Amino acid sequence: MLVLLPPSETKASGGDGPPLDLDALSFPELTEVRRSLAESLVTLAADRPASLAALGLSPRQESEVDRNATLFTSPTLPALARYTGVVYDALDLASLSTADRLRADRRLVVSSALFGLVRGGDRIPGYRLSAGSRLPGAGTLRGRWRPVAGPVLAEWAGLIVDLRSGAYAALAEAPAAVTVRVLSEDASGVRSVVSHANKHLKGRLARALVRIESEPTDIDEVVTAAEKLGLTAERHGTRGLDLIAPHSTGGTGNSVAPSPGNH
Repeated sequence: MLVLLPPSETKASGGDGPPLDLDALSFPELTEVRRSLAESLVTLAADRPASLAALGLSPRQESEVDRNATLFTSPTLPALARYTGVVYDALDLASLSTADRLRADRRLVVSSALFGLVRGGDRIPGYRLSAGSRLPGAGTLRGRWRPVAGPVLAEWAGLIVDLRSGAYAALAEAPAAVTVRVLSEDASGVRSVVSHANKHLKGRLARALVRIESEPTDIDEVVTAAEKLGLTAERHGTRGLDLIAPHSTGGTGNSVAPSPGNH
């Protein structure tokens, strides 16, 4: 099973591992594009104004350019320790047992604008590159990644659970994946897609899927794993999964789209 996670703009600093070794990362089919993009970022970092413009940063974020300048020399961390934010707070890596952590390193895969796909245990440096960034002379990241990362997911023989945002899902399509929505339900039973609880509940689902010893092989087993961690989960169609936000985190004020009450 692969559980696809979004990356985060914010990343932990420092590291305790050796410098980046692209050949040591999972999914070696992606090495050529990884190397090309990393070298482009390092070169671009020499021109600060151009870097800020390409990465959509303000002058106060020049430290992010410094990170890119040292991609091949700075220390590394496992990917799950490098990325931060709501999804990763809910995953709560530090509280996982040793066995759970080993499963997380193997089952969780982060969709990255720079590295394409990295397993949780792959060691990476801090960097700044988003799905919507456009490096001079490199074309769109979607155009670079889809031809090489898409086939990796399309040819995966096991179950894929896709928790990515749309921008990162577009970099590498996973047509047979279980896709996940987060919904709230009002007193009348009407459900709406919510934004504010989305990342938190997806992070909790990722946690559920690494804490279960027996690896899920279909959507019904994903529902079971979610329920064991106290989540309310329901099938939606053939490959859809709905997570129902508790009333305290739901609310129509954050709704962005209606959904029928019964699934």
